Amino acid sequence: MNSLQGKKILLAMSGGIAAFKVAELARSLIQEGSSVQVVMSEAATQFMTPVTMQALTGQPVYTSQWDSRIPNNMAHIELSRKADVILVAPASADLMAKIALGLADDLVSTICLARECPLVVVPAMNKQMWENTATQRNVAQLNKDQVTVLGPTSGSQACGENGMGRMLEASEILEGVIAFFQKKVLAGKKVLITAGPTYEAIDPVRGITNKSSGKMGFAIARAAIEAGANVQLIAGPCHINTPLEFTGQVQRINVTSAQEMHAAVMKHLDADVFFAVAAVADWSVKNIKDEKIKKADSSSPSLEFVINPDILADVAKAAAKNSKPYCVGFAAETNDLEKHGQEKLVRKNIPMLVANIGPDTFGLDENQLLIIEQSGNKKTPKLNKLALSRELIQLVSTKI
Repeated sequence: MNSLQGKKILLAMSGGIAAFKVAELARSLIQEGSSVQVVMSEAATQFMTPVTMQALTGQPVYTSQWDSRIPNNMAHIELSRKADVILVAPASADLMAKIALGLADDLVSTICLARECPLVVVPAMNKQMWENTATQRNVAQLNKDQVTVLGPTSGSQACGENGMGRMLEASEILEGVIAFFQKKVLAGKKVLITAGPTYEAIDPVRGITNKSSGKMGFAIARAAIEAGANVQLIAGPCHINTPLEFTGQVQRINVTSAQEMHAAVMKHLDADVFFAVAAVADWSVKNIKDEKIKKADSSSPSLEFVINPDILADVAKAAAKNSKPYCVGFAAETNDLEKHGQEKLVRKNIPMLVANIGPDTFGLDENQLLIIEQSGNKKTPKLNKLALSRELIQLVSTKI
């Protein structure tokens, strides 16, 4: 099922060059299963035509609070009452000021004042306008009034300057809207996650690693952020964008080796939950060479290995003393999944172990999990990793 299936979104557009991004946003929202009704300020029509937005959404576009197509001529009431959320994108400095002060002099601002549903605004403006004391005061008031503010971000702007105030991309806004609708079962909680592989050097150009892509760990990070948590994401070498970074709820630390990952994890043990998702190398090379090992015709290099620190076991020991974090271990196996998973649950002394067949999921978007607890085991259906992560987050939230 699409993440926004059945949701009714009232998409309100104010004036700004960033309005061109809203065309893609509208299509993306619809593709995720929502219906989209567009309303536009007069200024917005200078940047994007109502005809374009009507063609994209399949719905008539409203621009005037006096529109006679509404039977009782109260567009600001009728349109807002049908919505699950009002999404304002772009939200200009002027419109944000109106919302913060409760002003209502056109259709868009009147809808925002007359609403009974939640309000999400996506700022877009020049950096000086964003940094202005008045705008920052208005943003603070919106936050106080429980209006969700997505962005802005920093980057190049149409005026030729570079700085904070640039509207999020359509894909980021979509992620933010999806996150808005998720249950906030981890609100106020701190979550620590390891993700991806580790890389153990042999010499300056060679090393030992594994096929973990980091997709499962990053999906869990996204699901935790969606659930309202503040996330510390410690990632081995992988090429995945930090999920929902614009929310400010995630801090990412990039590491390479198992030793580096262990050190980073042990600095952040104040978490409420620890997901040990990373495929950490069990061994590292003892005799790492300072220079590239040259190929010899008749011999191969001799490598000595040492055991890497056990990150999950060390966190579990700390948890036993401090009653947190709640530890969720992961096991990537090739056979006897339940047997090896049960053994690891006991050996690590943790309350929950998530096991999967590694070669069946490394690098892929789908996974199937065996969730092992002392009270019993549960096998999930094969789903995409984000859907599985959301289910896992819901389950863990009941444990803490």
